[in-house]
Amino acid sequence: MKGRGILAVALALSLSACVTAPAQQASTVPAPAAKPAEPPATMQWLYGSGEAGALGIQAYHAMRDFVLVQALAKRSGQSVVLAEGSTLQAPQFRTCRPDEPLAVILDVDETALLNLGYEYDEAKGRAYDAGIWDRWEKTGAGAVAPVPGAVTALRAIRQAGVTVVFNSNRQAANAAATAAAIEGAGLGPAKHGETLFLKGDVAPGSEKDPRRALVANRYCVVAMAGDQLGDFSDLFNARDLAIPARRAAATGGTFARLWGNGWFLLPNPVYGPGVRGSFDDVFPADKRWSDPAGEK
Repeated sequence: MKGRGILAVALALSLSACVTAPAQQASTVPAPAAKPAEPPATMQWLYGSGEAGALGIQAYHAMRDFVLVQALAKRSGQSVVLAEGSTLQAPQFRTCRPDEPLAVILDVDETALLNLGYEYDEAKGRAYDAGIWDRWEKTGAGAVAPVPGAVTALRAIRQAGVTVVFNSNRQAANAAATAAAIEGAGLGPAKHGETLFLKGDVAPGSEKDPRRALVANRYCVVAMAGDQLGDFSDLFNARDLAIPARRAAATGGTFARLWGNGWFLLPNPVYGPGVRGSFDDVFPADKRWSDPAGEK
């Protein structure tokens, strides 16, 4: 057998010497990208810095204290979930019934859980891939960590009799693995269909408003937490909403009063609709500066 292998190799070499492949038939498979010397600066900040950890604790302390006040007062006023028919210009909120139990709604990824395992894999130079993310949802439960401050805050909120509900765009098909990730990080319990709602549970798309409405019909929702504006209302994700207009809506009027008073935002400079914008989007024309020493 060994002699046959040598003859086969010799024959293959002789044939390849007689045939020259056209240049256009050369392999187009790209070489693997070299692993960067360091993670992207945004990941360094979110997953490694003390500043990001402190901000997480600050946000969860604020949310815990706000919710405990509502629970102590047995609040039954307005829900913090936008009512159907709301617009960014005219937000409306449903009035809670006096006998309704209280709840909070949280996003999962980068709000309650830090996806350290997945982001490590992506930080090595790979672009986002939906198939890889799906495999991460299924198998990555052991490579996550709780956002600093989340475990103790959610424990205190539950002890006050307030239900914690998770609303995530992870796939409903991966519900068991997502619940395991949440509970393994000390943030549970999370029961699919009761305290955990996922993409595909209520509507086929990635919109979260239908799931929020479902929860708001069962509870008086006194607080929400997320790392992107879409974790509070899908109105902020409208395709025709310009970046400056989105910022203006989030920081003005009714919404300006909600931050820290029912809505609690966690930092995420790594991904999502907040990480975009041209120079014109980000820097107003009347707020630009050039070093006078560089002018000729």
